[in-house]
Amino acid sequence: MTYACTPVLEHPAVRLEPLSHSHHDDLVAAAEVDDLWRTWYTSVPSRSTMTEEIDRRLKLHVEDKMAPWAIIHPRNGRAMGMTTYTNLDPENRHLEIGYTWLARYGHGTGINPAMKLLLLQRAFEDLGCLRVEFRTDWHNHQSRAAIARLGAKQDGVLRQDRIRPDGSIRDTVVFSVMDHEWPSVRNGLEGRLERHRRGGGE
Repeated sequence: MTYACTPVLEHPAVRLEPLSHSHHDDLVAAAEVDDLWRTWYTSVPSRSTMTEEIDRRLKLHVEDKMAPWAIIHPRNGRAMGMTTYTNLDPENRHLEIGYTWLARYGHGTGINPAMKLLLLQRAFEDLGCLRVEFRTDWHNHQSRAAIARLGAKQDGVLRQDRIRPDGSIRDTVVFSVMDHEWPSVRNGLEGRLERHRRGGGE
């Protein structure tokens, strides 16, 4: 089973399906809610760059370098974001969950923990990963907090790791979950989702 495969992954709160150009219009609409695409510390495609970004992800998928999914709202069937497995390293049984963005109306709804549950479950239980990594911009405090709530541990900060599209320099915060930590992380995510289902929030 290759790390680059993109089977449909389903949970009552979210569905992940293989990314395609059929998702383009929904993704543009999702990125334009509250001008999410303008957020400077994260990379969300705009109307003018969405086709290019889908092409980029699909090209890496064909090369077995990325597994790209569209994030689908379970009730209306519309795409509301994207996520991937990237930095695939089957030889060492590592991968990264990254290049993720979600429409603002999906925040705080249980979609993010459900999506992470699906992706982590596949990585550890189907693919046999030893380590799953997450990376985010130092200034993206919302993302950092969300990753920490998953139960991932912060490994460190890669200072001056990359240049953003606007020319500014990004420091990258690295988190990870190990295979022996997965049962505890899974229980935590399932507990959050159950509380959300009962109306208690994430």
